[in-house]
Amino acid sequence: MKNVFALIAVSCALAISASAYAAGDTGNMDMSSSSAKPAGENAAMSHGEIRKVDAAAGKLTIKAGPIENLGMEAMTMVFKVKDPAMISQVKVGDKIDFVAEEVNGVATVTKLQKP
Repeated sequence: MKNVFALIAVSCALAISASAYAAGDTGNMDMSSSSAKPAGENAAMSHGEIRKVDAAAGKLTIKAGPIENLGMEAMTMVFKVKDPAMISQVKVGDKIDFVAEEVNGVATVTKLQKP
């Protein structure tokens, strides 16, 4: 019986130490995306197509090309809009140029125009 408990204890210790080793020391790592660039006035416009308009929530679903300033590849994603007036400018199927930024941890369209 002692051997069983010893075996369990050693197995647990090995599993925990393996997990700790795999996690490594991340205290000095820069977790920000190295490919992301600052947004703002100099942010390049991204191109997309409106897939859904949710006026009540102030959100647009956009099938977007790469969003370089956020380091994102092409994808379809839901974005909040900075200005609720943007919602009335578009409808499903519209092609748009836009700037998206991270605002309070949320992907937000800060500038929008039709080409």
